[in-house]
Amino acid sequence: MKILIAYDGSAAADEAINDLPRAGMPREAKALLINVKELWLRHFASNNNPIELAALSYSSVAQSVGTRTATSTVATVATAARANVLQLADERLHSMFPDWKTETLDVVGSAAREIVEQAKLWDADLVVLGANGNTGLKQNILGSVAQKIANEADCSVRIVRGECWKNGSPSRLLIALDGTASAMAAVEEVSRRMWTMGSEVRLVIVKDGLQNDFRSICEYVEDARKTLVAADLSVTELIEEGDPKQLIISAAEEWGADCIFLGANEPGTSFEKLLLGGVSTAVVSRAHCTVEIVRKKMTGTHHDV
Repeated sequence: MKILIAYDGSAAADEAINDLPRAGMPREAKALLINVKELWLRHFASNNNPIELAALSYSSVAQSVGTRTATSTVATVATAARANVLQLADERLHSMFPDWKTETLDVVGSAAREIVEQAKLWDADLVVLGANGNTGLKQNILGSVAQKIANEADCSVRIVRGECWKNGSPSRLLIALDGTASAMAAVEEVSRRMWTMGSEVRLVIVKDGLQNDFRSICEYVEDARKTLVAADLSVTELIEEGDPKQLIISAAEEWGADCIFLGANEPGTSFEKLLLGGVSTAVVSRAHCTVEIVRKKMTGTHHDV
């Protein structure tokens, strides 16, 4: 498994790493920690973030040595700070997963574009990033970045939100089903992961005008249940009728889910609109917990295990 982790030294990025032991990750994997510097943004320092402090120092340096020298000086300081941030994150990752092979990458550009592009170049199976920042500016930036990556990445995307529970405790995983093979891919992905004993899955299927064959729905849900039970997971089902945007989010919150899994639908299916567009956007932006969009890798892609 190849996992790209977007990391910028923020509390949200730390949560994304802290969440990994509860994400059913394999004992052996490859991880790429990537830090993207967006030069066009004005940064405000929070919690003494070294990258932001380096950017903030620009004005004072420019007054004493000139604009050109200041640009070079601040860029050098910021680069060194980012490298240190990535090194510390890499050490934390190794403490959690000693057998993982890790590397770091420091790039400049648009965060969403660079993360999507690097995930494609590196042939990642999964992109992991935090959802929320500390300040209003950071929350706006990270929110839009997370949404753009969720929409445009050609691999699965895990957007981490909420405090991490104690490692080793059972997980509660909600899988939203819509009758498609893509949603079943989310079921299969959950069944492949390594979960703590006692972890639970709730299958939630929302009926709408497209779904009027109750027998087919039940058979579909039963196939999903069998797949998960075979992976030693406890499974319950919930079939509701209404707006999927609201029902998926409310079901996850009422049940206390740690993570919502959604399948990224393939074009041409009879239910292709159910978990696309407004639904996935609403779940990613408003869910109280982590959300993972499961996307099948394109045919023909491969990489070393």
